[in-house]
Amino acid sequence: MTFLNPAVLIGLLAASIPVIIHLLNLRKLKKIEFSTLAFLKELQKNKIRKIKIKQWLLLALRVLIILFIVMAFARPALRGLSIAGTTSAAKTSAVFILDNSFSMSVLGQNGSYINQAKDIIRKILEQLKEGDEAAVILSSENNQNVNLTSDFNQLINQLNQSELSYIKGDLHKSLTLAAELVNKSKNFNREIYILSDFQKNIFPKDEIKTDLSQLLNENVKIYSFPLSEKKVFNLAIDDLRSANQIFEIDKPVTFNISIGNYSEQNVQNGVISVFVNQKRAAQKSFDVEAGKSVLIDVDAVPDKAGFIDISAEIESDDIEQDNKRFVSLFIPEKISCLIISDDNSSSKFLKLALQTIGQQKLKIDERNSNQIGGTQLKNYEIVFLCSDNLNLPDKFLQYLNEGGSLVIIPPVNVDINKMNNQLKALNLPNVNGFAGKQNDKSLSGQFDKIDFNHPVFLNLFKKEDKKNIESPQINYFLKLSTQGKGSSIITLTDGSAFLSEYKSGKGKIFLFNTAHDLSWSNFPLKTIYAPLLVKSLFYLVQKENQQDNLIAGNPLNFELNRINSTQIRMVKPDSSAEIINVDLGNQKIFDYKNTNLAGFYKIYSNNLLIDNIAVNYDKSESNPVYADENDFNKYLELLNFNGRLITINKDSNPSDAINQARFGSELWRIFLLIAILLAILEMNIARNVRKEIEGISKTN
Repeated sequence: MTFLNPAVLIGLLAASIPVIIHLLNLRKLKKIEFSTLAFLKELQKNKIRKIKIKQWLLLALRVLIILFIVMAFARPALRGLSIAGTTSAAKTSAVFILDNSFSMSVLGQNGSYINQAKDIIRKILEQLKEGDEAAVILSSENNQNVNLTSDFNQLINQLNQSELSYIKGDLHKSLTLAAELVNKSKNFNREIYILSDFQKNIFPKDEIKTDLSQLLNENVKIYSFPLSEKKVFNLAIDDLRSANQIFEIDKPVTFNISIGNYSEQNVQNGVISVFVNQKRAAQKSFDVEAGKSVLIDVDAVPDKAGFIDISAEIESDDIEQDNKRFVSLFIPEKISCLIISDDNSSSKFLKLALQTIGQQKLKIDERNSNQIGGTQLKNYEIVFLCSDNLNLPDKFLQYLNEGGSLVIIPPVNVDINKMNNQLKALNLPNVNGFAGKQNDKSLSGQFDKIDFNHPVFLNLFKKEDKKNIESPQINYFLKLSTQGKGSSIITLTDGSAFLSEYKSGKGKIFLFNTAHDLSWSNFPLKTIYAPLLVKSLFYLVQKENQQDNLIAGNPLNFELNRINSTQIRMVKPDSSAEIINVDLGNQKIFDYKNTNLAGFYKIYSNNLLIDNIAVNYDKSESNPVYADENDFNKYLELLNFNGRLITINKDSNPSDAINQARFGSELWRIFLLIAILLAILEMNIARNVRKEIEGISKTN
């Protein structure tokens, strides 16, 4: 027998009170002999003997009454024994951990794993009694406001409204929260129920340093319900990426797609489709062996500018949620370009080359170096600097840090000292001098090495065998090397970098070592000139999406300097919208954490779409490799779990299994009933004793 409220047992000391009172009332009577009453002596002795026996019986009854009342309040309970109608269940605090990750969507004989888990929780909740309390933790949610409650209808409503999540379940975090909840409870039965398919990925990969021995002590029982029941056939799109770095309307984009086969059977002639803005744009078949993955390339053609939704999809299988993956592209509708030049000869060929793009796609503004102070660089996707009089270098560094792009072309009459000061201010390598002479073709350099794998050369040639660029004759150029700060795209025969690329913040820099003027070379007259400039522009204005691989559950962020409103509207993949207030004065970046769905999150400011971020699932959730009880035991050992683990088979009756494992019934009602019966008996005996004593007194 166990007492659920043992502190009350100190009240057992009160049982000594009747004994003390009895001892204090004992006193010797003075004997007075009456000759006329001698014949009553024998009768009185018999009566007094009976009275003394009854007084001792009363003393015992009073002590027992106190003992049973105190023990009733101490809540005695028996393990594994139930006396129908006379006992009450020990009060219970139950915390349910429900795995709502999308692997729980697998259909078993009795429905999906997630629905089976919900049914089990409902049945257990229905058996809880007054004074019990419970809580439900969803393993794929943050669960910040979860507390124990006796409102079981509220918990059932929560269960009914809960849905599968694309966020990977966190068993360790959920179990820690459950341990904290039951540790706060005053109820004796402290129980944690874990309902999951128990994929191996549910256990932490990193070393566990959490000691839960104080929370998960010997009074805590963990009930595990492994719900997996069959071998799952599942294919998943593990990755979707664009192979291109330049996106143009009506130009093909190649997508690299990785497909994993997480089943025990080979797949032949599977079909994958690529959708552009929800329209099927391409389709391709694939084969993949059991337990392996395959990488395929699919081409699709964007047909308009702006933000573009790209999704890849395969056919149905046991787990539907990982059959689609998403990526977002952006093609500027009209590019804003700024040319900074202090003389027309330094930029005239550049402007002619850029004008081939057309006024509908490109807007060109021109400024001299003295006008930079009043120019908002953030209004331009790209800046061409054809001057060595760089003013306000910090302004350019900020522009680059925020994602702007810069092309540096030496002016015709370059000053090498000014040029080096300019390059130093931008953290670029210095010029080591000049080679050749202006307007002197007797000494000329030529192209030597060309990086044809660079994006600016992608699709520049109609056929691969035409990658043979006619080199210009370069009679005057700056001797420049990347010095490990960047990469050379085109190198001259003397090793100088004709065209090199550098990273600065979130932006990119192209650096030419030759002025685009015929006094330096005939480069502006070559057929490669205009295509190379145009391709360079499209490459540089294409922003790198730092959140291409954002996984559901991780926060997405966007820079507030791109908006001018204190409110933004977030439209989620299910088309639901959320209005968010932002502080433009004190916030630079806003983190949005409610990314529980896979798909596109569209951010609007004043009804203008300012960003489109693709969120995908954790591919580890696609692998139906399940843990066994030994794996779970090892995990609990790492936590220093001191309680008891009970694994309940899904085919078992959970109520019976729980009742067998749980501490038995409380006996306080029996103890209180016994105390009442003893009190009634004590009153009857005490009344009888008083009458007998009164009779003896009258006789005397």
